[in-house]
Amino acid sequence: MDAARILAKQGARVYLVGIKGTGMAALAELLCASGVEVSGSDRDEVFYTDAIIRELGVPFYEQFDPSHIPEKTDLVVYSAAYSPQSNVELAEAGRRGLPLLSYPEALGAYSSLFDSSGIAGVHGKTTTTALSGILLRAAGIPARVLAGGAAFNGRSTLCLGNKYFVAETCEYRKHFLAFHPRRIVLTGVESDHQDYYPGYGDIRDAFVEYVEKLPAGGALIYCADDRGASEVAEIAGTRNGVKIIPYGFGAEGPWKIESYAVRDGRTVFRLAGVPRDFALRLPGRHCVLDAAAALALTGLLAGEEFNESAETFWRGEAAAAELEGFSGSKRRSEILGEAGGILFIDDYAHHPTAIKTTLEGLREFYPERRLVLSFMSHTYSRTAALLDDFALSLAPADIVFLHKIYASARESNSGGISGRTLFEAAANIRGGVYYAEEPEDAVPELEKILKPGDLFVTMGAGDNWKLGKALLSVFAGGGRA
Repeated sequence: MDAARILAKQGARVYLVGIKGTGMAALAELLCASGVEVSGSDRDEVFYTDAIIRELGVPFYEQFDPSHIPEKTDLVVYSAAYSPQSNVELAEAGRRGLPLLSYPEALGAYSSLFDSSGIAGVHGKTTTTALSGILLRAAGIPARVLAGGAAFNGRSTLCLGNKYFVAETCEYRKHFLAFHPRRIVLTGVESDHQDYYPGYGDIRDAFVEYVEKLPAGGALIYCADDRGASEVAEIAGTRNGVKIIPYGFGAEGPWKIESYAVRDGRTVFRLAGVPRDFALRLPGRHCVLDAAAALALTGLLAGEEFNESAETFWRGEAAAAELEGFSGSKRRSEILGEAGGILFIDDYAHHPTAIKTTLEGLREFYPERRLVLSFMSHTYSRTAALLDDFALSLAPADIVFLHKIYASARESNSGGISGRTLFEAAANIRGGVYYAEEPEDAVPELEKILKPGDLFVTMGAGDNWKLGKALLSVFAGGGRA
C-alpha cells in the first residue's frame, strides 16, 4: 500500500517522531479523524500541543528509544527537526525497512487524496488558513483544514468533510513542492530564510516553481499589493489554463478592498464584488488582506461546490458573523490578558515587514495606549541580512526592549551578529531602546516603566513570550509566574 493510502486508511498504524511539533500534532489530528492508529515520541519539553495529543488519546513517549516503535507499524513520519542520520528511532525504522516520510512529504501525500488548496507566502499563512477554515464551515463546504498554529479553539485542524483539503504550506527548503495543489493562495514573497535562499531571486524562483505545479483549470489567488507575489503571478500567468485572481487594496476585480476603517474595536472593510461590510476583531490592514484572500478562496470553492458565483456567495450573514466572531490564532496578536490597566498581547511576527505592519495595526487599533514592545530576533542569518530593516521596523513602538537572538538548530553563529548588534542599530536611529540579554531579565526595569493605559507586546519567533506571561502575573498581583 502506498504512503498516501496509509495516511487515510482506517486501522493503519502510523508512528510520529517529533509528534509535539505544530504540524505533526495537526497531522495526528487529521489521522485520528480518519481512524488511523497513531502513536509517537518527542522530547520531554512541554508544548501547547501536549494537551491536544493527550485529548486525542494518542500514546507518546517523551524520549527517543528504538524500542518505542510498535512491532506492527505501517509508516513512520518524522518532523523536519529530526533526521534518519541523527535520530535513533528513525535509524531503527530504516533498519527494519519501514516506510519513512518527512512531515512535508507526508503532508504532500495526504494532499494527493483530496481536491487541495495550499496557502503560501512569507507572511500571513496561518491567519489566512484559519479564516479560510471558519468560512468553509460557514458555507457548509466538505473540507479538511490544517493551519500552522492553534487557530480553531486551541486546535490546528478542522474536519468538515472529505472532499477538499486546505493547508498552510511552507516555503523553507522548498517543502511546499511536496504538496499537490489545485489552487494556491499567495500572500507575499520577499527575501527570507537566508540560510537557504541567499537572495530574493532564489526565494522568488521557489514560489514560481510551486505555482507551476498548478494543473490546467487550477487557480492562483495572489496579493496584488505585494511586489513579490505580483511578480510570481506575472511569471506564472504565462501558463495556459490557470486562473489568476488578484486581491487587495490595489487589485482589480471583485476582491479589491474598497474601504477600510477602524470603528468601535473592529476593523471594518468592504470588497468591490460583495455589497456588504465585513468586520474583524483583529488589528491591521494585513489582517484585512488575509480575510480578502480567505473570502476569495472559499468563495471559489463554494462556487464549484454549489454552482454559485464566487463573489456573490458571501452576501449572507453567516460568513460575516464568522469573521467578526474570530478572535485570532495563537501568537497572532493574541490577547494574553489585562492587569493593572495594562493590556498584554503576544505576536509571532519575526520578519521586518510583518513586524512593521503588525505594530502599525496595533497602533491604529489602540490609539490611546502607549506601545511598549519586547522583540526577540530569530536566526543569525535573517538578522544579519535584514539588520537595517529590523531596526527601522520597530519605529511604531514607543519603547522597545531587545534581547539575544533566538538561535535555530539549523545554523550556528559565526560571531558577526548578536542581539546587541540589533540593539546598537536601533539605538542609532531612535531613542527609547533598551537591552536585556535574557527576556525575563527585563522584568525589573519594565515594572518601573509600564503604567496603566499601556499596551505591552511580546513579538518574535523566540521564547520572549515568557516575559509577557511573567509581567501579566506581576501586575495581576501574583508575583513572578
